[in-house]
Amino acid sequence: MATNENLPPNVIRQLAKELKNLDESPPEGIKVIVNDDDFTAIFADIEGPAGTPYENGVFRMKLLLSRDFPQSPPKGFFLTKIFHPNIATSGEICVNTLKKDWNPSLGLRHVLLVVRCLLIEPFPESALNEQAGKLLLENYEEYARHARLYTGIHALKPKNKTKSGAISESTTALNVDQSNNAVSKNTPLASAALSSSTANKAFGTNLQDQNAAPSDPALAVPKKDGQLAAKVPVEKKKIDARKKSLKRL
Repeated sequence: MATNENLPPNVIRQLAKELKNLDESPPEGIKVIVNDDDFTAIFADIEGPAGTPYENGVFRMKLLLSRDFPQSPPKGFFLTKIFHPNIATSGEICVNTLKKDWNPSLGLRHVLLVVRCLLIEPFPESALNEQAGKLLLENYEEYARHARLYTGIHALKPKNKTKSGAISESTTALNVDQSNNAVSKNTPLASAALSSSTANKAFGTNLQDQNAAPSDPALAVPKKDGQLAAKVPVEKKKIDARKKSLKRL
């Protein structure tokens, strides 16, 4: 449990209980941001109510608790800029619950609900923003236009931008590339072509030498055999001529 020298221990225990309850069971359109190290500043995000100029906006507010809380009311401020009769340009909130109507038995949940209801039904008679209060009384459409403008500029909810399309496209391209690589490596025809190409590069010189063999004089064995066969009859003729000469003698 957090401790804070500015608040009595019993108040800290009560706040811890309230904040836990708000976190586990938040009011509609309100999200409390709990800081266990400091209970003197309570932050909350308030969604703009539907059907109001604050619709689709998220407004961050802060409640400041003094040392004598809950005997004295907290002070409320909007940190997000908003065009509203009961919210000053400095962000200070003017509502009776945080002033003359305060009761120590009122909890944080009640205060936060009152602030959100203020976005639904402003009170121009006790305006802190005189321009907004005057427009609300005299020309609601112009007031609503200003309020929507502020909401769109300062409080618009961020849209979630997903990249699923780009991711899917990239994944598909990657899968196709991997499939092509797998086919080129595993297809028998491709393997045969690769083996043939490799063999031609490795043994190209030997194949060329074999094709050129008939024109190589060192390997022309049949020609030598023909020359030897032609010489045999010539020698035989010479021997026969000698025998005839000896017979005549």
